[in-house]
Amino acid sequence: MAKVLMKGNEALGEAAVRAGCRYFFGYPITPQNELPHYLARRLPEVGGVFLQAESEVAAINMVYGAAGAGARVMTSSSSPGISLKQEGLTYIAGAELPCVVVNMQRGGPGLGSIQPAQSDYFQAVKGGGHGDYRLIVLAPATIQEIVDLMGKAFDLADQYRNPVMILGDGILGQMMEAVEFPEQEQPAVLPAKPWASTGAKGRRPNLINSLYLNPEELEQHNERLQAKYAKIIANETMAESYLTDGAEIVLVGYGSSARIAKAAVDQARAQGIKAGLFRPITLFPFPKKEIQAACRQARQVLTVEMSMGQLVEDVRYNLEFKVPVHFYGRAGGMVPTTRAVLEQIKRLAEGGDLA
Repeated sequence: MAKVLMKGNEALGEAAVRAGCRYFFGYPITPQNELPHYLARRLPEVGGVFLQAESEVAAINMVYGAAGAGARVMTSSSSPGISLKQEGLTYIAGAELPCVVVNMQRGGPGLGSIQPAQSDYFQAVKGGGHGDYRLIVLAPATIQEIVDLMGKAFDLADQYRNPVMILGDGILGQMMEAVEFPEQEQPAVLPAKPWASTGAKGRRPNLINSLYLNPEELEQHNERLQAKYAKIIANETMAESYLTDGAEIVLVGYGSSARIAKAAVDQARAQGIKAGLFRPITLFPFPKKEIQAACRQARQVLTVEMSMGQLVEDVRYNLEFKVPVHFYGRAGGMVPTTRAVLEQIKRLAEGGDLA
């Protein structure tokens, strides 16, 4: 089909419908409101259900129920709303249920602001609730990539029976770009879910649960989860490397920050500075082998973030502290500019300290 101009939040909604999502439960919060607004109209057109819950806590528990019944289900929110969903997310992860959660980040902590930010990285990739659990976290950088990753998010959720988070920001949610949806003659074919709680006529009942009162059984359950996460780490990393061959200064960023960093890299190259960009697309699992390859010849690494420095910790860890890793970021809804990032690159190229 021809390309269409769509806002990021609305493109997310359309991509979810085309991926077979038929249930959405959520609660309004800026800057992701266009997503539930779009699905409130679109889901009934395909026989789906949109329900605005009385709170974020209620919404995530509705997701738990629908996922347990085998449905393709999602929710969305922004920063403080995602915080309210953390207990439900750890229940869903503990019960090994597939769902998709969208976080269009805004400034924090607390209520913060409605402007874009990336200060929920820790919460997303480390698990914001209790227990040793993980989310698969995907970080698109364009509206087209939002569309492309939404189907993959649902597929990964079903494949690994695990929640998947699309981690965006207010810029991606609010901006408009031309996108192309793949041709779709038939509805998405969903995988069989023999574990789902759909009635027990003719078979033993399925139990959806995350409660293990016996400590030995709970330890075995945790060990099984860790084995699953290890398989995800081994098989599901995604990243983009841009002009990193021979690059002496490698910038690292995700989402909107990566787009800003990419423009700064182009300007640095025009001035004779050997700069490149590494963009993780999966934040968990973090693409360790890929970043090590991209930074093989780097003398300096610089993360660009809309936070006070969170991604930078995983970059240092995955590069095994073998190369200096610096941080530049803006917080509270302030967005780094290409000019400011270029100045940081120049300082590193000249051997100076970063401001």
